[in-house]
Amino acid sequence: MTASDPAVRVAAIQMVSTPDVARNLADAEALIAEAAGRGANLVALPEYFCFMGRSDREKVAIREREGHGQVQAFLSAQARRHGIYLAGGTLPLECPDPDRVYNTAFVYGPDGAALARYDKIHLFNFRRGAESYDEALSIRPGASPVGFDAAWGRVGLSTCYDLRFPELYRALGQVDLILVPAAFTYTTGQAHWEILLRARAIENQCYVLAPAQGGTHPNGRRTWGHAMLVDPWGAVQSVLPEGPGVVDGLLDPARIAEVRAALPALRHRVL
Repeated sequence: MTASDPAVRVAAIQMVSTPDVARNLADAEALIAEAAGRGANLVALPEYFCFMGRSDREKVAIREREGHGQVQAFLSAQARRHGIYLAGGTLPLECPDPDRVYNTAFVYGPDGAALARYDKIHLFNFRRGAESYDEALSIRPGASPVGFDAAWGRVGLSTCYDLRFPELYRALGQVDLILVPAAFTYTTGQAHWEILLRARAIENQCYVLAPAQGGTHPNGRRTWGHAMLVDPWGAVQSVLPEGPGVVDGLLDPARIAEVRAALPALRHRVL
């Protein structure tokens, strides 16, 4: 991406997903259409967009094989229908462990072809009082950072809890956009979500687009929401506090070039 390239509109979708896959896909379809209608060239869905079960292990029952399954078919068809890059939040993908899955983000190009697959590396574990989460019970971690090239620039992939590990983003190399689909808990989101997103944008001098789950789900879990777009200076360009909807804005290569020229921190790296 060069400073003379035109700005590109990108969009993050916020959902309040349920245990009903068909309902979630219908909701996602409407929101993808809304984002594409606003002119978005890249649309990103949140973590667990297709399924938020009543227990952690329920996701294992709906796992898909790579290249097969209704959720992957849906994502491919939506990307092709709207002629967009579609980052499919995450879906449960089969893994070598019969009782676990990969938490996998697929990206599809405007022709509907799969461009990238990222298996979430860092698995969330939190315990405070009655609130407790342990993703490792049902998810097998991935092992490798993943990025892909869109027609207009380089995009780095990550998922939710990955946000707390800056070394992952440095391992991606120089990118123009980082995606962070998430289902942050209300507790941790209220404390850390925005500050971590802005930090990742500032230290990597790139845009960060963060689709989110945002509301109270049928399983009783409350997610923080606040899907947002952050620019390379760390300024929040657009945000949706709670409930389903679309956050969009421009990814401007001139802004990236301006920030990197004024404060060439990426060139000053020593370690």
